[in-house]
Amino acid sequence: MPKTRSQQVGLSDTPYYHCISRCVRRAFLCGEDSVTGKSFEHRRGWIEARILFLSQVFSIDICSYSVMSNHLHLVLHVDDKQAKNWSTHEVLRRWHSLHKGTLFTQQFARGEAMPSYAVELVERSAAIYRERLSDISWFMRELNEPIARQANFEDECTGSIIKCFLHFTLRAS
Repeated sequence: MPKTRSQQVGLSDTPYYHCISRCVRRAFLCGEDSVTGKSFEHRRGWIEARILFLSQVFSIDICSYSVMSNHLHLVLHVDDKQAKNWSTHEVLRRWHSLHKGTLFTQQFARGEAMPSYAVELVERSAAIYRERLSDISWFMRELNEPIARQANFEDECTGSIIKCFLHFTLRAS
């Protein structure tokens, strides 16, 4: 019987995971379609740039990656201790590089004066963001969605082109 990701990922057992994302609808991620002769090789740059960007935002290190014609492999190292040591400002800076956040988190990041209840809400939001910034599922979501949007726009279609399937290979830390 299949296990949920939360049951498969145990950072106390190992911080290293092998993740695979593959395309749906027989779509090409990179390479050349032998039937149509159309090249999708330029997308490799999109993917590599996104992987490198996310490695600067998340507390997840990229040990290795490989981008194939219809799927990609990543070996990730989750450094949850790093995320726990980030200040609230650091968490918000990183999160805001991905998402807008809330009005209160934006005000806090700018250093504006805020009532105590708003600071409390910011701290709660930062705790959630801190967790997400060391979560493999969030990392893969942030990798796949923008690539899928760009590819869909280029291919003039809708729906998801990249479907994320996580395959975990446990290794001793």
